[in-house]
Amino acid sequence: MISSRHVCLRTQAAALNRDITGQTANWRRCYELSCRGFSQSSVLASKSSQKPSKHVVFSGIQPTGIPHLGNYLGALSNWVKLQKTVEPNDVLLFSIVGWHALTLPQDPVSLRSARDDMLAVILATGIDPTRSILFHQDHNLHHTELCWILNCLTRMGKLRRMTTWKSRLAASRNANSEDDVDESLLNAGLFTYPILQAADVLVYRATHVPVGEDQRQHIELIRDLADTFNHTFKNHGKPPVFPLPVYVDTPSKRILSLKDPSSKMSKSSPDVASRILLTDTASQIKSKVRAAVTDSMQGITYDPVSRPGTSNLLTILAACTDNNVTEVAKLYANKGHGHLKSDVASAVEELLKGPRAEFEKIRHEKAFLEDVARKGASQAMQYSGATMDEVRKRIGLA
Repeated sequence: MISSRHVCLRTQAAALNRDITGQTANWRRCYELSCRGFSQSSVLASKSSQKPSKHVVFSGIQPTGIPHLGNYLGALSNWVKLQKTVEPNDVLLFSIVGWHALTLPQDPVSLRSARDDMLAVILATGIDPTRSILFHQDHNLHHTELCWILNCLTRMGKLRRMTTWKSRLAASRNANSEDDVDESLLNAGLFTYPILQAADVLVYRATHVPVGEDQRQHIELIRDLADTFNHTFKNHGKPPVFPLPVYVDTPSKRILSLKDPSSKMSKSSPDVASRILLTDTASQIKSKVRAAVTDSMQGITYDPVSRPGTSNLLTILAACTDNNVTEVAKLYANKGHGHLKSDVASAVEELLKGPRAEFEKIRHEKAFLEDVARKGASQAMQYSGATMDEVRKRIGLA
């Protein structure tokens, strides 16, 4: 028997799904209209007539295959929320960061396909290319130009304090911990990729960067490099080139592996049952959630330390229905794991079925995807070009 609480949670998940699906349909109609008569000069004219933007928001995601539920809740859904809540004059830039993907070995054919799929996923989840600037990082060479300049300003000691390369290597090799990582596998690109991250943000003079908690250390480095450049290349009478970007905490909690709740949900895990992909069917979602690791304790409580598996399911349910996890836990205090897993599977399906269907349509529209990427890169370069003109003047290369 389905409880009224269950019906309420499912209704909330369905409402979120309808909202996203409706937005996607609307932006696609707007995009088709906006494509008529599009030219770079017309975009430049419209940009120049706008009032100065209050905020410039930048965030990126790697093209590493179909996103899983953690990617969706931790990044993509928050991008859509930002798109809905920012001020009209704010600038939103969302990038598929292909150069970052090269820091670990990639199959060229798979990478090419993954880039297209990630663009389709971002569009399917509700990002509107007539409101947000959506582009491939590797379509804008200003990123790498600024990266080299920042490389020449960055002390090795700063990079040695950046520890996330260990976690990336550990995840790629399915190591039990970062202590098991062989440092001989570290390449120069992976070691210096935080500088490329800094260039990604600073080339647009971004003021706000929405990323996960694990990237907070990188935001501090970005601020440090921006400050170093500003002080090194002062031009009296002119303002600093770069603002110091602000870290924007994303509201979703970390989504953990369904099979090993001591680690994050990851696409690199050899166990496909450990993650829920955007493309998973309702039956696949149900099967994976039913097999999720929990515990043998009676009742349901939210205790991430003592009950990580159970708490992970509660976190997923709360995120899918846009509720507070502690309040959701109270609804299941006298229920069992079977009841919780059933509701989690239903909520995940309600949340993902709209984006999944839209993705399956968009991913085959290659001309449309190429058009979105081309126009997005053109818009992005208008902002980055102005930055690089000033950077070259300050350092003496123009």
